[in-house]
Amino acid sequence: MRLTSDALAALPGVTHGFFTRRGGVSDGLYASLNCGLGSADDRESVIANRARVLAVLGLPPGRLATPHQIHSADVAVVETVWAPGEGPKADAVVTARPGVAIGVGTADCGPLLFADAEARVVGAAHAGWKGAFSGVIEATVEAMEELGAQRARIVAALGPTISRPAYEVGPEFRVRFLEADTANERFFSPAGRTDRHLFDLPAYIGARLLAAGLGRVEDLRLCTYGDPERFFSYRRATHEGEPDYGRLLSAIALVDPAAG
Repeated sequence: MRLTSDALAALPGVTHGFFTRRGGVSDGLYASLNCGLGSADDRESVIANRARVLAVLGLPPGRLATPHQIHSADVAVVETVWAPGEGPKADAVVTARPGVAIGVGTADCGPLLFADAEARVVGAAHAGWKGAFSGVIEATVEAMEELGAQRARIVAALGPTISRPAYEVGPEFRVRFLEADTANERFFSPAGRTDRHLFDLPAYIGARLLAAGLGRVEDLRLCTYGDPERFFSYRRATHEGEPDYGRLLSAIALVDPAAG
């Protein structure tokens, strides 16, 4: 049900998880731990699944704050937990509030969890290509700094994300990245067709994280597309002609340091 980062797990007073699709109550194409309120799944099932995530994190129901994701670089600071589905339009959340889990939903995009254990500040970001390209990683770090974090102490981990072999893109996609920085060529490789390329989203996210000057960066190196038993995937669902898809949840919270 839960995957963890060694780097984040070593921090006192921080609990986290990159949750798989296993261990929930949803059925059909949402089986079983679908945490996406934006999906067409039964809402009560989604709420129950989110409560299960909180239980694993050691928190009671109703203590999870996730944004209304729009593939942006916008960040929301969480002071109080909003009702499910009523979060602000943003693609990252940060908090210094203990006992509140913050998280993001993904189904191929990169889920990022951040923590400065000393400053007691955590963050979560949804880094698809558009968000990563437009600066959601850097914006999340800056928002954490405004709450007292120091980037040299921040630990960041990237959870299950679509990998290069499964991410074919068109010529206009590649041109956009090369126009921004010719060094981005290293994230593309030929796809076997003249005008198509494979894009390495995890490597691109990793490069942005390293350039941000963080203390430690970890990549779980897991592909959502290639592991249907554990992960939902928007692209896989599209290729298979499915009408909708579930969303994975990645979340992090500050807890009593004595509890680890």
